[in-house]
Amino acid sequence: MTSPDDRVLFDADSEKRIATITLNNPAQRNSYDATMRDTVARYLDRVAEDDDITVVLLRGADGVFSTGADMNNAYGWYGDERSREVGAPPARRAGGQKATEGGGKSTKSRPSQRRRLTVDRKSFGFYHNLMGFPKVTVGEISGYALGGGFEMALMTDISVIGRDAKIGMPATRFLGPALGSLHMFFHRLGPVLARRMLLTGDIIEAGAIEHLGIFTDTCDPASVPARARYWAEKAAKMPADGVVIAKEAFRLVEQSQAYQGEEVASYLFHAYGTNLQFAPGEFNFVKTRAQHGTKEAFRLRDEHFHVPEPE
Repeated sequence: MTSPDDRVLFDADSEKRIATITLNNPAQRNSYDATMRDTVARYLDRVAEDDDITVVLLRGADGVFSTGADMNNAYGWYGDERSREVGAPPARRAGGQKATEGGGKSTKSRPSQRRRLTVDRKSFGFYHNLMGFPKVTVGEISGYALGGGFEMALMTDISVIGRDAKIGMPATRFLGPALGSLHMFFHRLGPVLARRMLLTGDIIEAGAIEHLGIFTDTCDPASVPARARYWAEKAAKMPADGVVIAKEAFRLVEQSQAYQGEEVASYLFHAYGTNLQFAPGEFNFVKTRAQHGTKEAFRLRDEHFHVPEPE
């Protein structure tokens, strides 16, 4: 079964008790926009209510898990990025400067803080649902797991990843380290690795941290699909009622030990983090993208943040 635009695929095998959700946007390395994310959420709701399904396998098409939120649509998550109507009150840019041109006509306006909070609260509701999902979640993680893709990989109960898979939170180089989900990063990665990845925006290979046991199964890239299916079938043998009870118990333990306050802190941190003021010489992705286009903005980002290691 497919979603209307075929960018999210769904299949349910009641005999094996496994549902499969596939991010199917390979032209953009399975990055996703709000519509795709909402489609995934609807399929998750369907699985949660289906007594014949015990496990959901989350994967990406064409050997790539996901590169996270579609940065071609940066800030578009908060509404129309383009100019407001002529005659509307002039918007304000960072630093308090009015964004106007001509006879009081406003140009690209920054989303208000209330808009950011409203949208981010809904967005993080998706991640909270995934973290506390009542069925077993298995991640088939190949190629890239970046940004929101990395978060989803870490949120799965059982994660199978290729040693060559690139993982990280590169958007910290756009918005700073407080992207939300901080409780999850510190709990799942540990404080040392979490700080390193969030404070530098480094993208690393999964094999480099295999010894830390971050993922359930780190294997050769070609083995990822078969290994993920193996773990899904293994978990699907468990008593369905027992799985649901256990998942709720796991959620209670994690909420009391690791995630206390996370539900509010995640979207609050993210909403504030998207409202940075950039000093001269700092890299502003949204401004650079507007001036040079997305592809060139990524190149300039990498050039800006490149620091050669000492010999």
